[in-house]
Amino acid sequence: MPLANHKSSVPVIVDEDKCIADKGCRVCIEVCPLDVLWINEETGKAHMKYDECWYCMPCEADCPTDAVKVNIPYLLS
Repeated sequence: MPLANHKSSVPVIVDEDKCIADKGCRVCIEVCPLDVLWINEETGKAHMKYDECWYCMPCEADCPTDAVKVNIPYLLS
């Protein structure tokens, strides 16, 4: 499984200023069907560990602080 090594190249971006995972929130992690979101041990914030996103978007839709953004590389119609 490929690791998401570069923040700018992954489909799921978490705004660390808005993320409240360090306060116990795990919504994005819990709703991800592929378990690609994890907690960064250094910051305590959510981040994308594996670049296996299916662009299903519940992480973005359910985030209580709008910290998660899914960058869809193509237009869905």
